[in-house]
Amino acid sequence: MLTNDTEPRHKPRSILLLLSISVISICAIVYELSIGSLSSYLLGNSVYQFSITIGLFMTAMGLGSYLSKYFTHHLITAFVVVELAIGFIGGFSCPILFAAYSFGFFYTPIMWGLIILIGALIGLELPLLTRILREDTSLRIALANALTLDYIGGLIGALAFPLLLLPSVGIFETSIVMGLVNLAVVIGNLILFRREIQRLKLISFVSVCIAVSLIASLLMSHPVSGYLEQRLYADQIILSETSQYQRIILTRWKNDIRLYLNGHLQFSTSDEYRYHEALVHLPASLLPSRSQVLVLGGGDGLAVREVLKYNDVDAITLIDIDPVMTNLGRKHPLLREVNLDALRDPKVKIINQDAQKFLQTTEARYNLIIIDLPDPDDEALVSLYSKGFYRLVKRRLTKDGLAVTQSSSPFFARKAFWCIHQTIKAAELNVVPYHVYVPSFGEWGFNLFGEWRIDPRKIKVTVPTRFLSDDSIPALFRFNKDTAEIETQINTLLTPILLFYHREGWESWGL
Repeated sequence: MLTNDTEPRHKPRSILLLLSISVISICAIVYELSIGSLSSYLLGNSVYQFSITIGLFMTAMGLGSYLSKYFTHHLITAFVVVELAIGFIGGFSCPILFAAYSFGFFYTPIMWGLIILIGALIGLELPLLTRILREDTSLRIALANALTLDYIGGLIGALAFPLLLLPSVGIFETSIVMGLVNLAVVIGNLILFRREIQRLKLISFVSVCIAVSLIASLLMSHPVSGYLEQRLYADQIILSETSQYQRIILTRWKNDIRLYLNGHLQFSTSDEYRYHEALVHLPASLLPSRSQVLVLGGGDGLAVREVLKYNDVDAITLIDIDPVMTNLGRKHPLLREVNLDALRDPKVKIINQDAQKFLQTTEARYNLIIIDLPDPDDEALVSLYSKGFYRLVKRRLTKDGLAVTQSSSPFFARKAFWCIHQTIKAAELNVVPYHVYVPSFGEWGFNLFGEWRIDPRKIKVTVPTRFLSDDSIPALFRFNKDTAEIETQINTLLTPILLFYHREGWESWGL
């Protein structure tokens, strides 16, 4: 009988078990975030992927907790075996999923199966550990300690994944590292509870085999993940980086360099000039002054390259949230060659910040604001195409200034394009739509807007271009019947309808 329910009888035993709870919780949340992030990267639609991951995970944990009542004997042995299974399944979860996607296997059923297995096993662990701790202290203390350390571990894992593991290790390797952490817990418990564990030699042998396989996988992770990722791209991958915000891939085929962010093509050097000339020179040509220019996005430096063609530009402020992308734009020899060292020009100031936060905090005003952001295909990006965002842009324009935004494809995502157009109009701005054919993308659209009435007939290009000419410009402002304006809802922060328009448009083409 315990004489004091606040003091456990076996401190080393209780300390290790409590530590195990915290580590298990860290691993659990990291497995969950890794699978959700990988699925978002491969399949898109991050809200859906994380909702499915969290929902299945929580349900499976409940199932595991329910099943724990059937474990009545040898609880330490049961716990060690369960932890061993989590280390094996969780450790190899992301490599398995990446391989399934790369080889065209049934990704979604495999993903669901892994989530349910990991969730059920983790749900099984906490009740087992609480009952083991109950042998050394009161239920009140055991339950309080177990839940406290479980929640603390969850917080540590939730912070470690985006801030440390994802940018420094990568999704593929993170699950393997967590698998090894699980194995470390197993080994610690095997040593401390060696007299209580049934079939100690067999479990120890299996633990060593799994640990060796995880270590080997970690050592081989770079060539293996490189091989699997290369299968997703037609051209040779020459650079792959994972930042806190995105997966960055550069590929090359002969003289064609392509940039992909989270699997989506951003430019091809064979035709990017069509896109960037249309983006920059149509608004720039209408301005009486281009002294102060703001570029939102465009960390590759290609839009800045076009802006620098104007001699009256005094300063260009480039806002891109991802320092990895802007550093590549400044330092990578191939990107420097393509952007003509634009990001090293003394006129250019780079600020790595969220575009919306920058607009909310700056007091500066700009003659030209170029919005060169990725398509609104996730919840973070869709807010940068909202009515509130365009009102912020309006406040930062000079009285005679203009802004332009890339607006996806009026052909492939017709509703999305016109939703952007009508959202800008709802922000009480004069807006003119136009489009250009870019072979790598197909028909692509833009919206040019400001507080004054815009007359495209006055556009005269005065800088060197490879594509634009005064004769070709009028056709860019004409839309055919299958791309003409249609009525849509307005995109707002609280009603991000653009996300669904964009997804509906591209998925209808199987893209």
